[in-house]
Amino acid sequence: MAPTVAIIGAGFGGLCMAIRLRKAGITTFTVFEKADGLGGTWRDNTYPGAACDVPSHLYSYSFEPHRGWSGRYPAQPELLAYLEHCADKYGLRPHLRLNTEVTAAEYDERANLWQVTTAGGERRAFDVVVSGVGQLNRPRLPGIPGVETFEGTSFHSARWDHGHDLAGRRVAVIGNGSSAAQFIPRIAPVAGHLDVYQRTPNWVIPKAGGAYGERERLAFQHVPLLQRAERERVFRFVETVIFPALVDGWSRNLVTRRAQEHLRRQVKDPQLRAELTPGYPIGCKRIVIDNDFYPALTRANVDLVTDPITRVVPGGVETAGGRVREADTLIFATGFHTTDFLAPIEITGRDGHRLAETWKGGAEAYLGIAMPRFPNLFLLYGPNTNLGHNSIILMIESQVRYIMGCLTLLRAHGPMEVRQTAMDAWRRALHAAMERTVWQASCHSWYKNDAGRVTNNWPRPTTVYRRITRAPRREAYRFG
Repeated sequence: MAPTVAIIGAGFGGLCMAIRLRKAGITTFTVFEKADGLGGTWRDNTYPGAACDVPSHLYSYSFEPHRGWSGRYPAQPELLAYLEHCADKYGLRPHLRLNTEVTAAEYDERANLWQVTTAGGERRAFDVVVSGVGQLNRPRLPGIPGVETFEGTSFHSARWDHGHDLAGRRVAVIGNGSSAAQFIPRIAPVAGHLDVYQRTPNWVIPKAGGAYGERERLAFQHVPLLQRAERERVFRFVETVIFPALVDGWSRNLVTRRAQEHLRRQVKDPQLRAELTPGYPIGCKRIVIDNDFYPALTRANVDLVTDPITRVVPGGVETAGGRVREADTLIFATGFHTTDFLAPIEITGRDGHRLAETWKGGAEAYLGIAMPRFPNLFLLYGPNTNLGHNSIILMIESQVRYIMGCLTLLRAHGPMEVRQTAMDAWRRALHAAMERTVWQASCHSWYKNDAGRVTNNWPRPTTVYRRITRAPRREAYRFG
């Protein structure tokens, strides 16, 4: 008898899980999505210029290649359309429960079932729960005093207010990461004045290529081998050149020089250039890939503000020294709650163990997928499975394949739970590999929790992760 499966989230991870279940002939699953549509981060982030910084031919499912990309980097509308296409092609619509937020999941040991509760009060039982909520789904607002007193319009970049016209406005952008680097060049030409508040500069490298020409698009569409070759070329490049830069490899200086050259070429003012030069090794924070960010900061109507913010006042932002810079629009480009995995869902496992308590020192999971004391609960894009150099879709597909192997085991042997010995061995191996990475350097990044522990990133090549998740090892689990 096929297991009943609850999938939480309808982004790339949740949809991939659903597709694999359908392809295996399992239809006893439900995809819970709190929003009114599928797509996850590519539904939420609609700010001007929203796009992926992973090359397009690598940012799609391997089993469903998209050959019609308009350019070398996919824009948000294209990615959302691709996911909509996948949902239709693989018949997922009947399994989607939109506008249905999961608030809790509790394991019933007597029945060996998960009781899943929604915000509407519905309670349903499932054999298996798969979390596909990801790491970038809950916008983070900074704890700046006085934000509530601001009299203008304010919003987070992931909740863009498209009804607010920025033409002629005095706009303050707090944050300068990947999202800000994409939308600042789009809003700078229309704003009356734009202040960009920078706490720490980012390393920026140029984005190679742009839109595909008609010949290239036709070639990719009609010669599948060409598309597969391009995907493989990009994969090999980021694995052999970019990844070594993150583990103190041969390419660290090469990538650093590329970023420094990009800054020198695009910013001529020596003072501004100094303010934009990071004081930490490249890769410690997420590298920004963009061609338009630096030129936007050199515009006459744009100021880079590096003085620390002390508070927000009704008419603007006050910085150290008491200066108030006027603003009528405040945009937070301050990222997400990345280290609070699965929050705010209340997860309760065997013997009443609460996941929030288990993870109080930092989230962790065996292979980033499963945890002791939480039988038949699996994670997609879980702790230490994010990448700083490659496509997360590759990791998700490896995790889904692994979970499908787990479903085969539990159907034969009953509920399965990671042994503590396997978890401990995994932790030791992970920490040893992490010590070699640049993420351990002294910089503030969304890869780390408040204690400075790297809870998000995978510290080895994606090829290694693909190999170790090829199939579950029975000896790592206990059954029944």
